[in-house]
Amino acid sequence: MSHKDVQTKENVEDRTLKRFHYSNDNAIEKPFNWKQMTRLFGYMKPYAKKLLPLAILGMVLATAVRLIAPILIGSYALDNIIEEGSLNFLWLIVTILIGLYLIQWAGNAIRIYYMNKVGQHVIFDLRKSLFDHIQRLSHRFFDQRSAGSILVRVTNDVNSLQDLFTNGVINLLMDVIMLCGIIFLLFMISPELTLAIMVILPIMFLISTKLRRKIRRSWQDVRIKQSMINSHLNESIQGIRVTQSYTQEKENIGFFRKMNKENYEAWRNATQKNAIFRPFVEMSGAFGTGILLWYGVYLIQIESISIGDFLTFAIFIGMFWEPISRLGQVYNQLLVGMASSERIFEFLDERPSVPEKPKAEKLQHINGEIRFENVEFAYDEERKALKGIDLTMHAGQTVALVGHTGSGKTTIVNLITRFYDPTKGKVTIDGTDLRDITLDSLREKVSIVLQDTFIFSGTIMDNIRFGRPSATDKEVIESAKIVGAHKFISQLKNGYETEVEERGNVLSVGERQLISFARALLADPQILILDEATASIDTETEQVIQEALRKLLEGRTAIMIAHRLSTIREADNIIVLEQGNIIEQGNHDELMNQKGEYYSLVKAQFKVLNAG
Repeated sequence: MSHKDVQTKENVEDRTLKRFHYSNDNAIEKPFNWKQMTRLFGYMKPYAKKLLPLAILGMVLATAVRLIAPILIGSYALDNIIEEGSLNFLWLIVTILIGLYLIQWAGNAIRIYYMNKVGQHVIFDLRKSLFDHIQRLSHRFFDQRSAGSILVRVTNDVNSLQDLFTNGVINLLMDVIMLCGIIFLLFMISPELTLAIMVILPIMFLISTKLRRKIRRSWQDVRIKQSMINSHLNESIQGIRVTQSYTQEKENIGFFRKMNKENYEAWRNATQKNAIFRPFVEMSGAFGTGILLWYGVYLIQIESISIGDFLTFAIFIGMFWEPISRLGQVYNQLLVGMASSERIFEFLDERPSVPEKPKAEKLQHINGEIRFENVEFAYDEERKALKGIDLTMHAGQTVALVGHTGSGKTTIVNLITRFYDPTKGKVTIDGTDLRDITLDSLREKVSIVLQDTFIFSGTIMDNIRFGRPSATDKEVIESAKIVGAHKFISQLKNGYETEVEERGNVLSVGERQLISFARALLADPQILILDEATASIDTETEQVIQEALRKLLEGRTAIMIAHRLSTIREADNIIVLEQGNIIEQGNHDELMNQKGEYYSLVKAQFKVLNAG
């Protein structure tokens, strides 16, 4: 490969990576705060009465045994054996210790079982509330984020909290109790020896505090890199046909390799910073042991402390650094949890850009008259999609929207379904502003068929029934017959029970479109929207559908968007749009007689068809 080719490839990779870097998934810069962690731990509240007390009981039993055992071994057993030489007393102590360790084992088993149960419940609830909330967010939210980025929040970010809830919370409580108990007992045994060893704690605290922000940022960076990988992976899988058609496999592999390397570096950086803490604690423990030996031996010589108490003290000092080290690990878990919870709560705090009023009315039966009153709309501040349009679609009419790409056709449909709200003016159905109607009741009255049909994993029967889950098999089959889908479905090996994978790749484009028609019609809408719905269907199939639509659209309001003008000749009203304005409207004959924009579009398309 020449130097120029290498440079070109690097430029393309850089441009692609910039696209992911500057997506709406950047680091969230907030100081670490316990208020947010309290909100996160609030998900444990439903289990605080039944499961948590049992986990805490197991933890208290195990911790109590760990604090009692060193006293029995050192202060009681060793000192009494040295003074009295009684082996019977030793056997008694051994028997008691065996009993205590059995209690410790039982306590740990109870703690682990119930905390795992709590943790799994919390993760289930958190993922459920996140998914439920995302389902209710408006289209603008999805316009600004990639599918991969959303996927990471619901899967990876929630999963990363699992250790925190199953182990971290109870370990934090256990280690705090253990640490307080050890410090209390150390002071009881020898206050002067305890104070001598505690000198190193302030230094340890200052150094560890400085690591916190760096560790948190590192884990946040890991989450962002994972989000980028998922975004690219999602696009690569969805667009694999385009990739292979343009022989861009090597470039795609290069993009992924670079992202994967960045993810690896982010993980390595985060784990290295995490790894600093434990050796630091162990080094502090080594200094503490040195002080213990030097000063402890001196206290034994001056008979300020007995050999048994010294042994007990030494065991407690060995135990002292263990909870401190684990507290560091728990803090790291909190940092990981903080990075993930910031990203989860960012989504949970997202409010729909199309809000539902608290006292919104439920839409009952409608006639289907749609009115646009001085409606303006802009997807962004730079360009208006609609510019103050006034439009009436009478109940039962079939209305066609015609115009060049970007003229505002799909925007009108998006406002009728209330995927977006107008930036000015209002849209009404039967005189009621859509903003005064509940979203569910509005969308129950409207069915939409898109050019890019989405087929879900499952059977063909399930896919058609998606429009109305309560429909019977007979109703599903009847809908398929009306749109002409029954014939090809019956020829499949398993008929309506044929399993189709994601996006229905085993079906042709036309077959997927027919299933989408059946799905929409099964929903029995008062308003039916066809957005380029016949663009992927051959002429023979289109004739079948047109015949079915003549019957089905009777008494319904229908809005059709079509570049293929032959499909809209019989529409009651044809709206011609240009750059967000209505420039013509009327039926086919009226517009042809005007010899305006519609006339030009028909003639241009007729000329193209003849040339073909």
